[in-house]
Amino acid sequence: MAGVAGERFCVRNSGVHTVVEGVGDHACEYMTGGSVTCLGSTGRNFGAGMSGGVAYIYNELGDFESKLNRAMVNLYPLIECNSEEIEEVKARIQKHIEYTGSVKGSHILDNWEEESAKFLKVM
Repeated sequence: MAGVAGERFCVRNSGVHTVVEGVGDHACEYMTGGSVTCLGSTGRNFGAGMSGGVAYIYNELGDFESKLNRAMVNLYPLIECNSEEIEEVKARIQKHIEYTGSVKGSHILDNWEEESAKFLKVM
């Protein structure tokens, strides 16, 4: 989706893999599988009750940690993940660009060396 989703995006997601350019409050709540790659800001209470799956957050503004509900998840810098996982995130962003013409996605991939350091993994 080349745009921002509303509140409760991917609540109870159990297997969908998606890329979005921002989400509202309570995104990924009770998520049990699948993945979300978010190329923009998030609302509060992200990942509440998240017991599975993974989310990759482009933390462009550096404020994501204050919006994350850490009760059931851990947070990791993407650059510390294995190269296969990093390549999978890049491939999903590339597919997002192909499907939507995303300017934001293009900016991220065109400047990957710098921008990849802003990605966080929620699991």
